[in-house]
Amino acid sequence: MGIELHILGTSSARPTSKRQVSGSLVQCEDGIAVIDAGEGFQTRYAAQRKRLKLFDKGTSLRAARVHVVCLTHGHLDHTWGLLPWMHTMSLDKREVPLLVLGPTSPEAFDSLCAGTGVPDSSASAELARQITGWQSLGGTSAELGYSVRWVLGDVVNDRWMELNDDGSTSLLSSMPQPEGWKRNKLHPLPSNHSVPSCSWMLESKGSLGKFNRLMSAELRLSDEEKLRLSSGEDIKRVDGSLLKATDFRGEDRPGTRLIVSGDTSEMAESLSTVGGVDVLVHEATFMDDAQQWADQFQHSTSTGAARTALAAKAKHLVLTHFSARINDANLPVAEAKGVLAESGIQVTAAMDGDRIHISNSGSITHRFWAENGWKA
Repeated sequence: MGIELHILGTSSARPTSKRQVSGSLVQCEDGIAVIDAGEGFQTRYAAQRKRLKLFDKGTSLRAARVHVVCLTHGHLDHTWGLLPWMHTMSLDKREVPLLVLGPTSPEAFDSLCAGTGVPDSSASAELARQITGWQSLGGTSAELGYSVRWVLGDVVNDRWMELNDDGSTSLLSSMPQPEGWKRNKLHPLPSNHSVPSCSWMLESKGSLGKFNRLMSAELRLSDEEKLRLSSGEDIKRVDGSLLKATDFRGEDRPGTRLIVSGDTSEMAESLSTVGGVDVLVHEATFMDDAQQWADQFQHSTSTGAARTALAAKAKHLVLTHFSARINDANLPVAEAKGVLAESGIQVTAAMDGDRIHISNSGSITHRFWAENGWKA
């Protein structure tokens, strides 16, 4: 199966005639993670499910497989569609628990722990404000009819708390992972923005290569010998011969790393130092000629995204989160390619409805939505 990202919104701040605001789903063996849910998310989600039904039968994005929502920050183009969609799932009689994760400031974290609420000095887009507001508007387990965990993190200092339905908070020893997930893990990566913000990395575990049962049968190995070899233990036989465990395994399947950036200026330390990234989906709000606006609002240009991809040793860079002023995505791609020309890093621009697939073998495919199906 591998990992597949469905990109449902590629516009920054406001929708355009061709692009909607942020919202994506990451599908993996364990389930589905939603990353951001801006205005109209549930409509776009329903449209993608319909496309799959028409043009890729056998592939689905069932809501019951959505176990976690990862918010990058509190700006409304990334969050405003979440509560309506949660209420719709309630109407649909959802029973599966839902975990919601997001970043907050150290000041808001301390204030909430002390029981004094969100500080007045906090930004209007502080996620803690929104979550407590959503809870008052029915965003609780009791009101929705399914279990919801609202979890905020001071990501820089790796401190986590749960906002309970009764208004109290509970400190957590670490960031919780989605219930039942075993092969995939979520990591928040602090980013540089005007409000507390993070990117999200989905990391899948690698696995040992396939055990060569035919070879073991030809050597007439006992069940005990097979078990020891399959667990990685070398065996010295009675006749003095040595059986190496590595000789009985095919090539190991590597783990994979997919990162979806939040709003951020270029070269956020957590992104530029993580390394070993298969796909980096990075915001490219501005072109190079608007670098001053990128600096002022702590966003990235297409070349800034490319420099971050170089530092992260990414295999593939996907540009997204374009300003309404960018009408032709080929232009930011061309700018990014200028930075990446000698690197071997592939770069593409996302459109709404696109799918990015990382196979178990590590191959990467960007499938572009083309009104009557997807084309690689």
